[in-house]
Amino acid sequence: MKMNTIKTLTVLLIILSAFILQAGNFSLKVKVNGLRNSKGVVVFALYNKDKSIPDEHFKHYYLKQTAEIKNNSSATTFENLPEGKYAVSILHDENKNGIIDKGFVLPVEGVGFSNYQSIGLTNRPKFKNASILLNSDKELTVKVIYF
Repeated sequence: MKMNTIKTLTVLLIILSAFILQAGNFSLKVKVNGLRNSKGVVVFALYNKDKSIPDEHFKHYYLKQTAEIKNNSSATTFENLPEGKYAVSILHDENKNGIIDKGFVLPVEGVGFSNYQSIGLTNRPKFKNASILLNSDKELTVKVIYF
């Protein structure tokens, strides 16, 4: 009887671990089109906490990836993400220095946030407005904004 109990528990553990590994194992493909040129790279930053954006110095991101630009477009895929709310920011880093270069106050390189078509003094990016619920594999296009 003891051997049957061990076998049953082993089978249950295998089934449970397979279920746990499958649950919350999603991908998010992020695309950006309409870049003003194909210079540099695009920095894609993924956020999963309230009040994490805007993140001018890339200090609060969950994951960050850099991708090449082809024909004024770029894309990346974040893999193995647990279910939850996420927001994306992008930077068209034309000089590849990894920071948001600014003029007097505003960025001189393109920036963008998920769910935002424009950014201004009355429309500052917030996690609550930029976030999407990831509960399956998704694809998202972020609009690049140049000031």
